[in-house]
This record gives sequence, structure tokens and C-alpha cells, in this order.
Amino acid sequence: MLITELKSKEILDSLTQGKVFIINCHGCKEVSFPEKEAEEFEKALGDKVTGILTTDYVCNIDNLPLRLEKHAAAIEAADTVLVLSCGVGVQTVAEHLPGKRVCAACDTYALPGHQGVTPLEHECDQCGQCYLNITGGTCPITACSKSLVNGQCGGAKNGMCEVDPTMECGWERIMRKLKQVDRLDVLKCPIQLRQYNK
Repeated sequence: MLITELKSKEILDSLTQGKVFIINCHGCKEVSFPEKEAEEFEKALGDKVTGILTTDYVCNIDNLPLRLEKHAAAIEAADTVLVLSCGVGVQTVAEHLPGKRVCAACDTYALPGHQGVTPLEHECDQCGQCYLNITGGTCPITACSKSLVNGQCGGAKNGMCEVDPTMECGWERIMRKLKQVDRLDVLKCPIQLRQYNK
């Protein structure tokens, strides 16, 4: 079981500058989703919202492209795609929208018990302070063998991880995405990242 909780008002305000397309994931029965709070937040945004997609299993890589395609014009009109889901859903959307700023509106917390059986392309460590808004939709904790949250270790060779040479360096992926969306500036403020203790 895991729980998603809306980020603080200050963080959400910073993510909703300009036009916003919203994706709500109501898929996993193992996830507690802040449905009422999400509705209030979406209403408060008013005409900033170009469209809303409420669906199940945003992490389903077979269905997601078709769902996004139906909303292509509204997504294109938005400055930010705001995803209300666990970290897995946010990463999946970010991968399918490489040239678009994709942000997490929720933090994910682990609770003891069943975690679901959906085969996933991405992982969420359920750390309770989602980094995906700073790292271009790639989780540094799960994409980096060392779970480094403050940048690359310097040991990568030809873009591959020094710990696992069969795996692409997570920070190489992060830097590539931030360049695509012209957001390398978010890494200039180290206070946004915290030390992660596993």
C-alpha cells in the first residue's frame, strides 16, 4: 500500500505558472489518492488549465500514448503537464513527452502491505519528497545505482554506470531531459535537493 499526498501550496503555485495540462491517475487500488483535494486544486486553477485527463494506470506504457494522443492539442498548449499520481506515473508521462515540462503534484509515501502487481518500466522509492520536478521526470534515487540526489558521481564511462555497466547513468538521463526542456537552471539551487539516507 502507498499513499499520494498533494505537495504544499507554495510548491504547487510555483509549478502552475502559465498554462497547465493535468493528468489524474485513479488506477491502483493499492494507492490512496487525494481525490477531493485534487478537485479543489484543479477548480482553483480556473482558465490556466488547458485540459484534464483522468484515467487509470498512467504507468501502463501500452495505453498511455493513445490517451495522450487524444489530448495532444491541449498538452501542446500547456507550459507544464502536472501529474497527480505516484512517482511511477510521473516518470512514465515524462518519458512519453520528452520536449514538455512534466511535474509531480504529489509526494508518495510507503505504507506496509501489498504494493500491486503491475509490471512497471520505472520505480518509485516512495521517499515522501519527490525530486521529479527538479530532475526532469527521472528519479535520481532509483535511476542511479548509488541513489545520488546531488548530481553525477563522475564515474560514468560513455554514459554508462560505473557500478552496473549495462545500465545508463541516471544523471546522464536527467541532464539530457533538462536540456531538452531548457531547464538546466533548476540544478543551480542545491537547497532544492536534500541528502537521501537509505
